[in-house]
Amino acid sequence: MELTYRLAIESDLVDIIRMLADDKLGAEREDYQIPLPEAYIQAFRVITADSHQELTVVEFAQEIVATFQLSFVQYLTYQGGVRAQIEAVRVKSGYQGQGIGNAVFQYAIQRAKKKGAHLLQLTTDKKRPEAKRFYESLGFIDSHEGMKLHLK
Repeated sequence: MELTYRLAIESDLVDIIRMLADDKLGAEREDYQIPLPEAYIQAFRVITADSHQELTVVEFAQEIVATFQLSFVQYLTYQGGVRAQIEAVRVKSGYQGQGIGNAVFQYAIQRAKKKGAHLLQLTTDKKRPEAKRFYESLGFIDSHEGMKLHLK
């Protein structure tokens, strides 16, 4: 399967938000409707204006079949290191189980290395044990306990 990776453009937003909303947890937190709510458009513009963010779409036969966002964080520890954070990884329904997720992560790992990151990290919801097993199969280790404080 020949996949093409490119930075997202605003006209990709409908496909991206549809994928984000197309799972149990995403359906609870996303507001997929046409036209898209303005909040998504504003967020997209902030993300694409930031050189430390890469919102990527993955195409197969000119159809968007996956998406993910990489964020590059410069910090002082690790001698002024850069860490990459991968978020919002989704493979379109109907294309899951075909190795696209694995290919997406291999691409993201190479992209993070190219940008000088020494670490690629992610968070996964505890309600998604199958996702955790997938990430472990890619070599990710459960090394820290994450915590969140919802502010709304």
